[in-house]
Amino acid sequence: MIRDLEEAGRVFDIESRAIQTLKSRLGDTFVKALDLLQACDGKVIVTGMGKSGQIGRKIASTMASTGTPAVFLHPAESSHGDLGILGTKDVIIAISYGGETPELRDILHFAARKGIPLIACTGNLKSSLAEAANLVLDVSVDEEACPLKLAPTSSSTATLALGDAIAMCLLKRRGFKEEDFAEFHPGGKLGRRLLTRVEDVMHAGDGFPVATVDTGMREVIAMMTRKEVRGVAGVVDQSESLIGVITDGDLRRCLERSHNPLEATAKDVMSRNPKTVDASELAERALFVMEQFAIQTLFVVRRASPHPKKPIGLLHLQDLLKAKLR
Repeated sequence: MIRDLEEAGRVFDIESRAIQTLKSRLGDTFVKALDLLQACDGKVIVTGMGKSGQIGRKIASTMASTGTPAVFLHPAESSHGDLGILGTKDVIIAISYGGETPELRDILHFAARKGIPLIACTGNLKSSLAEAANLVLDVSVDEEACPLKLAPTSSSTATLALGDAIAMCLLKRRGFKEEDFAEFHPGGKLGRRLLTRVEDVMHAGDGFPVATVDTGMREVIAMMTRKEVRGVAGVVDQSESLIGVITDGDLRRCLERSHNPLEATAKDVMSRNPKTVDASELAERALFVMEQFAIQTLFVVRRASPHPKKPIGLLHLQDLLKAKLR
């Protein structure tokens, strides 16, 4: 067990040194590569074989999800028709530590014929790949973490870190925001938080109870029982503006005052100045309001409409939980 921990620590040390060495080499070439990628009017085509290809897939995926259109092109498949994915407005990032991967040759020749810019990520600055490239990013490492000095370890880690650095720099250059990230990740938790609006999850139409100030409490209680959202009713004035809300808590407080709520009207029992939320607000914002004021329901209005205080929907805490915002 101790030997295993020592070996793992050795790998971490070697690979972290490789990244720090790579960091110390960053300079004008890296900035020029960013300039070229930012100015790209087409796609970023990432390519590589073996472990380099697996790293390339991850780099392309990270770019695509952070504002830089990118795809991975398998070098072997490119020779059998997939070169058609390459356009003259694209930029190629080719990854090969040794720089002599034979499967890359057709891509290099095609790029040269079509004038497609090529960025090489290699540890061999005198390789065929480096000579064919417009820009060369040096990912050489002092040693691999593999004790046999055979399996790509430090070199693949360094290349992956370089790809992440490129993607994050481009993200900041493009002003890519959380909202943009959410657009590309609608199935994830962040996507739900940043894309789900109140109007997407609220109860509307006949789904929520609304009474007038003169509605008898017997009828109000019936509303609160039979509607989709139970245990709450809104109260509106003659202009249909929401001026109050009645909850189970209001009924209990009425009984505590030795009053019979069945003999009262809505205006006698309601709590005034209820909290509301705009239909266009993020559902995450509604959840924040509910948590802040320890309430479970919010009436929904559309403040930009001619009737900004008219309730158009009702939102319950359970609706937000079902939407998986938490």
